[in-house]
Amino acid sequence: MILTVDIGNTRTKIALFENNSISKTEIFEKENFLKNFQLFFKELPKDTKIILSSVGKVDIEAIEWLQQNTNLITITHNTTFPFINKYATPHTLGIDRMVLSAGAVLNYPNAHRLIIDVGTCITYDFINKDNEYLGGAISPGIKLRYKSLNDYTAKLPLLSPTNIDFIIGNSTEKAIHSGIINGVCLEIDGIINSYKQLYPELTIILTGGDTLFLDKRLKNIIFANSNFLLESLNTLYQYIIENDKKNSSKL
Repeated sequence: MILTVDIGNTRTKIALFENNSISKTEIFEKENFLKNFQLFFKELPKDTKIILSSVGKVDIEAIEWLQQNTNLITITHNTTFPFINKYATPHTLGIDRMVLSAGAVLNYPNAHRLIIDVGTCITYDFINKDNEYLGGAISPGIKLRYKSLNDYTAKLPLLSPTNIDFIIGNSTEKAIHSGIINGVCLEIDGIINSYKQLYPELTIILTGGDTLFLDKRLKNIIFANSNFLLESLNTLYQYIIENDKKNSSKL
């Protein structure tokens, strides 16, 4: 069994893999991560392997408990990845973006890949068919756009994402919904089209918390998988173990 742990900016997601298939998932609020994790882990075999990536602040107590009580691999910038990192500032590249890129390389070989992660932020990551990570883009996510309009204006209300079928908002609330939802979709489709002009044969992966909300709204054909980061952690674990075996055999 392999347990993958993704500590994000707002929530922690975990998935239990048996024979490379997800058998169980949980989502924890970060504030209660350790308590909830301990309850979940108590039901698992003690030899369960754990692979963890984090972009959010992690409580030191939680990390120390994991290190002392579990078989833990923590993904860092020093981890061996299956691609060449050509980012100009490689140590500022988010671990989540690196894990997603690794998953794209290992699951979609010999292809140009664009991974779009729609969460707190919307991130775009591009890896060419030579397995070179070239970079991408970062923009505010859907909920962050709603919150920003409320935080930085005097009178605009704080709304929640909702399904819409209009472009013209005939009230302030509808105008906000139109601007954000249509704006995000047009942004994503526009960026995909720009990449396709450079790389016509492009594999596109959509993932993150807003995947299901956006999937049917986008015009481009994509692979939509909200669990792609968790699956990428599992795939990367296999890659790390195999790479360690190869290096050991050379000694």
